[in-house]
Amino acid sequence: MGGNHDKRPLKILHIDPEKNWGGGEAQVLGLLMQLASKGHHNDLLAHPSGILFERCQGLDIGTRPIIMRNDLDVRCVVSLRRFIREGNYDIVHFHTKRAHALALWLPQGEPRPKYLVTRRMDYPEPRNWYTDILYNRRVDGVVAISQTIVNLLISAGVDRRKIRFIPSGIDPGKFEMSERQRAGADDFTVVGCLGGLEERKGHRYLLEAAAVLKADGLKIRYKIAGSGPLRARLEEDVARLGLGKEVHFVGFVSDAVEFLAAVDLLAMPSLYEGLGVAALEAMAAGRAVVATQVGGLTESIVDGVTGVFVPPRDSAALAAAIAKLARSRPLARSMGNQGRERVRQHFSLENMARMNESYYYELLGAEPH
Repeated sequence: MGGNHDKRPLKILHIDPEKNWGGGEAQVLGLLMQLASKGHHNDLLAHPSGILFERCQGLDIGTRPIIMRNDLDVRCVVSLRRFIREGNYDIVHFHTKRAHALALWLPQGEPRPKYLVTRRMDYPEPRNWYTDILYNRRVDGVVAISQTIVNLLISAGVDRRKIRFIPSGIDPGKFEMSERQRAGADDFTVVGCLGGLEERKGHRYLLEAAAVLKADGLKIRYKIAGSGPLRARLEEDVARLGLGKEVHFVGFVSDAVEFLAAVDLLAMPSLYEGLGVAALEAMAAGRAVVATQVGGLTESIVDGVTGVFVPPRDSAALAAAIAKLARSRPLARSMGNQGRERVRQHFSLENMARMNESYYYELLGAEPH
């Protein structure tokens, strides 16, 4: 099994009760597939109507339904406690904040599995008794997908010795078909935006930047992918700003390959971002990224090399950065090429899975190779 030839295969329970598909669920699916290929037994508890549950059907992954309406919904606890006891798991891996809340109610003491949580969001945790119990007493380890998240957890009082920095990964090979220059490229630059339609993604600032660029006479179109509660409000903004011909909402996309093949560069006007999987996907597809200098984006993108940073909530700066790349396609292509190499070297699924696997063994008392 990779670098652990003398280690027995592990039995791992993964818990992700979210219904909607996002960067986190894509990472869970990739991790499950990589671990299964290494000979580990993986069971998944997921929302029965979610895409993650659906995509694991037919794979070498045991899937069972779990439904949680919110962090306080403990209706599943009794059956989950029994399932864990009878399952004889080595590791129980919580993949979301909602799943992590279950750790308050699950079996403690020996014998029991090792509990692990992956933290993907870069919002601050309060430094209080609840955070202390949830992170320091109810789990054995914490995976942070960016150094930014590591620092936030430490500031919240999480024991530094429990935290392991493991960046998210993607499969760069999936995006090879997207690496080529956009098919049928015309005089228009097509800017993509990929993410949930919610406040923290900062779409309003992209629309304001689009209005500025239209007034300047630049021929730019925008494809905005994603679903979420702000759809109606953003459509109203498009109408108010006179961008009906320039902006197209394409809805939810579960696979970014085709979407990225149809754009020239990616905009990420986020207000918060754990790491920015969409940025990794764009770089793997050979696309430059214009992004706000927040959270884990500062670790995935190299300013001036694989993309351009702008301050958050700054529509004028966002417009200027987009205009710079729209006016110089050779520069955008150069950044895309360098971004692709960066992803291959530092952000592969294989590397992410190897680091998680090594951490599992470490938690179980086996020294990693």
